[in-house]
Amino acid sequence: MDRTPSKTRAALWMSGWLALMLIVTVAGREATREVNVFQLMAVRGVLGLVMLSPLIAMSGGLAVLKTARVHLHITRNLIHFSAQLGWFYALTLIPIGQLVAIEFTMPIWTAILAASFLGERMTAWKMTAIALGLIGVLVIVRPATGAINPGQLIALVAAVGFGVSVAVVKLLTRTEQTVTIMFWMLLVQSLASLGPGLYVWTWPPLATWGWLTVIAFCGTFSHYCMARALLHADATVVIPMDFLRVPLTAIMGWLVYAERLDAFTVLGAAMILTGNLLNLRPGARVPVRAGT
Repeated sequence: MDRTPSKTRAALWMSGWLALMLIVTVAGREATREVNVFQLMAVRGVLGLVMLSPLIAMSGGLAVLKTARVHLHITRNLIHFSAQLGWFYALTLIPIGQLVAIEFTMPIWTAILAASFLGERMTAWKMTAIALGLIGVLVIVRPATGAINPGQLIALVAAVGFGVSVAVVKLLTRTEQTVTIMFWMLLVQSLASLGPGLYVWTWPPLATWGWLTVIAFCGTFSHYCMARALLHADATVVIPMDFLRVPLTAIMGWLVYAERLDAFTVLGAAMILTGNLLNLRPGARVPVRAGT
């Protein structure tokens, strides 16, 4: 695999992640009107494995699925599975914009873990990008004081889980192929959700099957894009790019659900974009020895 450091390549792969995750947000809201989150996750995992099979074949077949880090794959995917369950459940309890905003505490946990355990440097530009992104999120959402909705707490716990998951993915990209990471994610999550999914199973309407298929496709290949982005840049560079999902979600809400796009959203989006542009500034080139 090409692991050449390149913020431009990382940004291009992250644009794929952003587009697919926006679609998942709408599809998840529509699908959970009819099916339980365990059932959604079970269908997503099984369909995802089917959709991933052509990539597995093109990457060398079953040989590419072998790994010496099974325990790390299982741990990472059980954490990610729990976080995804929480995210989809919170999607039924709180507004989409609020859910995505709370989710964006994730870069804090990712940055801390990457700096603590992966040896990544926390530069001034990275800290500025994260700070501007978080401030931009707060400007858009403008959280009001009052009783905390259980959905907000669930979303926060899910964000911590996503942060742990991304840090572990970055660790796995040092030795594993992207397809290998994707296969183990789908396999572990399919097995984890199959029992509960069958227990609560109700046959979805035809339209809901369409949404479930969209979730399976976009959910699978969004993670492929994320893993590819992490091949080319540090997690503390890649994750702040995801802040763009907040203003993009606001625009999507305006277009799809006729939610109002106000001046605060525009201001917050500008701050988030500024942070990402600062984060993409080229750093000092580090010589790479042959064979590394």
